[in-house]
Amino acid sequence: MKVILLADIKNVGKKDQLLDVSEGYANNFLLKKGLALLANDKNLNLLKQKKGAEAAKEARDKQAAQDLAKEIKGKTFTLKMKAGEGGKLYGALTAADVAACLDKADYKVDKRNIVLSGNIKSVGQMTCKLKLYHEVSADITINIEAL
Repeated sequence: MKVILLADIKNVGKKDQLLDVSEGYANNFLLKKGLALLANDKNLNLLKQKKGAEAAKEARDKQAAQDLAKEIKGKTFTLKMKAGEGGKLYGALTAADVAACLDKADYKVDKRNIVLSGNIKSVGQMTCKLKLYHEVSADITINIEAL
């Protein structure tokens, strides 16, 4: 019996996968617990539409990330932080600091997508990488100044 899984099931399959399972397993477990739908024409069309919508959304997200990468690539942002004598920062520059600086410039980037090159504890210029999408990234320059 052909069914469409509605959830990931260990040792069986993943969500939205079309499977051929035994009739007893389908009727007594998968369909009864709401873990699968019968693979009729109506449900197959719904699955096809859902996959098409997901592909379109992924394409839109990737294009938005590429546009942001083009716009932000190579830009320099200035960040003012408290520093002591000799240009040593109180604390270290974090991804959250960079995300807040980008947010002030109207660029929304999650702090988890910012890759810093090591532990930055002094005033000066440094480069960091922004991972905007799976294969889309951009390098920016951060100029750290003392308050």
